Amino acid sequence: MHQVHTRTVARRRSALALAAAALGALALVAAVHASAAGRGVEVAAAKTTLGRVLVSAQGRTLYMFMHDKRGVSTCYGQCAGFWPPLLATANGRAGGGVKGTLIGTTKRHDGTLQLTYAGHPLYRFAQDTARGQTNGEGIQHFGGRWWAVAPSGAAVRRSASTPPTTTTPTTTTTGGGYGGGYGP
Repeated sequence: MHQVHTRTVARRRSALALAAAALGALALVAAVHASAAGRGVEVAAAKTTLGRVLVSAQGRTLYMFMHDKRGVSTCYGQCAGFWPPLLATANGRAGGGVKGTLIGTTKRHDGTLQLTYAGHPLYRFAQDTARGQTNGEGIQHFGGRWWAVAPSGAAVRRSASTPPTTTTPTTTTTGGGYGGGYGP
């Protein structure tokens, strides 16, 4: 009987220790998230092969979609899978080389906030996997062109003598309001 009681007590202590560890981890995640939300998502400028462009806090190039109109995103579903919107829980903050007065937000259909710069919703390109890559520059995708964004807020357009990189999938689909397909 004493052995059964000892095992039961040991199991309860293990379960309590595990629960306490899980709560501690959740508290840490919540604190980090709250801290980041309070500071806002950073947009900075960095030098790339295209010149100085806007980048995320992780150094990934930020793009504008020429299909977007009046500061409203038109990139959802599969489009957002290839071109993840730069989401925020509050206004963004300006990093080096960026004008804070040009940073804003737009509300997406699902209620989340997407950062804008000079009125353009900002996106990353899923195939830019390292700092400074600009693989999305000039691609015709989901019914419009994608351009890196200059610190001035203008589109950075690759010169006509340099063809755009075409590293995106060539699968096509119909419908969805994206101009008939999503291949390059």
